[in-house]
Amino acid sequence: MSDLYDRDRRANAGLQKLRFFPQAVVGGKGSRLRTDDGRWLLDLSASWGAVSLGHGHPALVSAVTAAVADPAGASVLSSATSPATVLAERLLALWPGAADRRVWLGHSGSDAMEAAVRAARRATGRQGIIAFSGAYHGCTTGTIAVSGHQSLGGDRAAGLIQIPFPDASRDEDGAAILADLSRRLDATPDSVAACLIEPIQADGGMVVPPAGFLSALAALCRRHGILVIADEVKVGLCRTGATHAHTAEGFTPDILVLGKGLGGGLPLSAVIGPAAVMDGATAFAMQTLHGNPVCAAAGLAVLEVMAHDRLDRQAAERGDQLKAALSRLKTRHPIITSVRGRGLALGVELALGPDRRPAAAETARLVWRAHELGLVVYYVGTGSNVLELTPPLTLSGAEAEEAAAILGQAFNDLAAGRIPDDAAAGFAGW
Repeated sequence: MSDLYDRDRRANAGLQKLRFFPQAVVGGKGSRLRTDDGRWLLDLSASWGAVSLGHGHPALVSAVTAAVADPAGASVLSSATSPATVLAERLLALWPGAADRRVWLGHSGSDAMEAAVRAARRATGRQGIIAFSGAYHGCTTGTIAVSGHQSLGGDRAAGLIQIPFPDASRDEDGAAILADLSRRLDATPDSVAACLIEPIQADGGMVVPPAGFLSALAALCRRHGILVIADEVKVGLCRTGATHAHTAEGFTPDILVLGKGLGGGLPLSAVIGPAAVMDGATAFAMQTLHGNPVCAAAGLAVLEVMAHDRLDRQAAERGDQLKAALSRLKTRHPIITSVRGRGLALGVELALGPDRRPAAAETARLVWRAHELGLVVYYVGTGSNVLELTPPLTLSGAEAEEAAAILGQAFNDLAAGRIPDDAAAGFAGW
């Protein structure tokens, strides 16, 4: 264990840690991280998708440097500021529609989802929420209450309707889920404020729903006056090969929530929704540094690079390349039962036996070995058995091939018993 990692263990609280191996980072460039012992690691996580442009992108460095040197205050709370206003205008232009819309700016996906849920409840006068089992919408008290991920403790919200998220890789069509939900809504009309939808269920296992399911769910909600909130914190903004992930599912949400990659590594999130919802009250969902000009400048740089470099198209191409390489690995390693996702939001499920029993211990050892070999990849899923690939959107073709080769070696080592059973002891991950 490195000196830096040991110092971190003694100084920084465990409450905020999700560790898979003893990684100690001092810098980064592009798709690579530099450790305290001088190693360069190929980063297939990008800090859970937050470092959308890669580490140290020149456009981000330039924008943030200028904003720090001449800051427009520190917040949008009591001042109109240029960075926050321009960013909001750009976000509205990226999601055009007939409705009059507004943007709320925050720090993280957690505070954005909490703001969206609270605003939806206020606007509708209802309290009920529809959400999915396995969904992770944040780690605040309010977002824990409407989530369904096994890692989250805390109480669930009164009136929460939690439904299964159907998995296309298991040939689930979701028809029975919709029929049951329809009956429940008919029995308790005018009680539900919003339905929270991830176009791809990320922390639940990078699960892709069957075609048509989410559009049918959105239509059902509209018939009951229920606002549809798309949580695209992890999979939005070009990651799936499209500007917005919901477009692949054939529905348009009432409210769109963005985060992680929007700030390119700086804390920034956004909620976009109808003016009637977003202007419903003042001083309702505020924190002192919301709309921070440095973070807003970072967001503007991210959006400009995404558009100029066509990162939606690049994510689609790199994603197809990685998916093909991973599918080849699947033919050689029976423990891989599914390769799924879109663009650079990919999941590799590891399971055992015909019933696809989660291979949690094997997954933990695999990511440990990959890290030893020079690759950063984490795992998600309700069974802690799905590798999550959310690399920088700027990942090159050569880097994609290198990543696949390292994963291939790690799978070979796992199959040959070359990874000690206790390799990941003390690193619980999810």
